[in-house]
Amino acid sequence: MEVCALPPLLRYPTVDELSARAAGLVDRHPHRTRLRRVGTSRAGTPMWLLSVGRGDRHVLVVAGPHANEPVGGATVLRLAERVLADPRLSEAADTTWNLLLSLDPDGSRRNEGWLSGPYTLGQHFRHFFRPGFLEQPEWLPDGAAGAVMPETRALLDLQDELRPFLQCSLHGVDVGGGFVELTRDLPGLDRRVACAAARLGIPRELSPYDTLYWPRLGPAVYRIPPPHRGDLAAAITEAAVESTWYHPHRYGTVTAVVEAPMWGVSAVEDASPSPDADAFLRRVSRALRRDTRLLEGILGRVRPSVTGGPDAARFLAPVDDYLLVGPGLADSWDPDVHDAAARPLPPLDAARLTTLAISGRRVALRTAGLLHQLVTRAGRDPADALPELDRLVERWCADYRDGYRARWIPVARQAEYQARVVLAAFELAAGRAGDSLSGEPGWSSEPAVPMHRE
Repeated sequence: MEVCALPPLLRYPTVDELSARAAGLVDRHPHRTRLRRVGTSRAGTPMWLLSVGRGDRHVLVVAGPHANEPVGGATVLRLAERVLADPRLSEAADTTWNLLLSLDPDGSRRNEGWLSGPYTLGQHFRHFFRPGFLEQPEWLPDGAAGAVMPETRALLDLQDELRPFLQCSLHGVDVGGGFVELTRDLPGLDRRVACAAARLGIPRELSPYDTLYWPRLGPAVYRIPPPHRGDLAAAITEAAVESTWYHPHRYGTVTAVVEAPMWGVSAVEDASPSPDADAFLRRVSRALRRDTRLLEGILGRVRPSVTGGPDAARFLAPVDDYLLVGPGLADSWDPDVHDAAARPLPPLDAARLTTLAISGRRVALRTAGLLHQLVTRAGRDPADALPELDRLVERWCADYRDGYRARWIPVARQAEYQARVVLAAFELAAGRAGDSLSGEPGWSSEPAVPMHRE
């Protein structure tokens, strides 16, 4: 079947480019695709659903659940083309693919300062935005019945309407490796993730910080525990709060949260033992406490001049969240503070220690980037904070680049990896494990193009 392909994406698409490209697909394939508005964001941005195929069974793919993770937009366009090109994915499987172009279009717009490049760590973090925890549309802190954000309500309504057998939430890791989180096991997915990662030069994150206490289903594949109420730190590291990942569980849906890295770090898949894990954890914990105190001091200096500025409340909310969570995370890792008898840490190999160190640095870098934007957007800097924030961002990005050898993964490769993992999950969830629909003939683990060559 001949399909007119879209021009290749060499960079992340903006919110407007996503909707324009989706509309172009519908113009070229009006009998097999549909584009409908399924909601409106708080700022009045349309939320678009691109559907491909007309089967009775449904797959729901959610792009842009976190505003700072734009790879999902490129991935849903790639998936739409794959489904159009291969009848086995739609007609033969009696399946409709429903692709939500962006769950948080307003937040995504606030990230567009770095989407067109250059793709450097400093450019990314200086333009970083991610809303405060209570404004992230996948979470249900008051349960589904109490969800008031229009973005969340649009997703819940879609889940109740479609009752998908598979839901994929497309996330991105800024620095680290790829991994998958599942609400139900899909046996064999770990092998397929390994093959896709090897062929595309994507490191797998074997001990993600997000899954510190979660059951492991296989290398780089983890089971999301059933939701329960907890504090902010627990929601991040210990258990799943109520979320849209579990809402369609009642329909037999399996949800796959697919994480693709922007900057890859090979050490996150190093399972070798660490000679002195306690000393490493002490250094990481003390660094996070020190950085938090430093950033708290900067916030105290700049808050009077940035409050009331454009979108100030939306930027201050995640700053306050990160400054609140940072010391608690440090305590949970520090062997001199952490109650190992009550809450023992999992085995601490090189991969897990690397991930914890990257995560601690991430909290500080995101906070510094948000503060940088707050001051920049205010248009004045009476506290002379920008030079200090620039130095911190540069120094901490150098830790990633030089200390952990973080290397940029091209956008097309990120999207291809994520699309292959989604298609592998589809094959397994649909009971089509004998087919090879995800671009991995024979599931060979031979590297296709080593990451270091690009």
